[in-house]
Amino acid sequence: QVQLVESGGGLVQPGGSLTLSCIASGFSFTTYGMAWYRQAPGKEREMVAAVAKASGTTTYADSVRGRFTISKDNAKRTVYLQMSNLKPEDTARYYCNAGFKHPVHPWGQGTQVTVSS
Repeated sequence: QVQLVESGGGLVQPGGSLTLSCIASGFSFTTYGMAWYRQAPGKEREMVAAVAKASGTTTYADSVRGRFTISKDNAKRTVYLQMSNLKPEDTARYYCNAGFKHPVHPWGQGTQVTVSS
């Protein structure tokens, strides 16, 4: 059974930082790239960052490039999203999934990030 468990969200002031974690189980972690998505109220879910399965190649949405960093630890079956210089428009529920370009598995519960003063 595939499980994606996101954590690390919270309330942070503009300009602050957070690191999200996603522990994956139930599938071959090294077979897939991994990605982070977010969904704000009233908006569609969008990919914000992805990391390739082997090369470590990363890609970012224009809105987060230079502020967010995605990484993964194959031994821990965990993908991270380091977020800095957070803005109110980063407020959303964040999800991880397998797949470099498209989500592969059912979604987990996500973790809420709220950027507000």
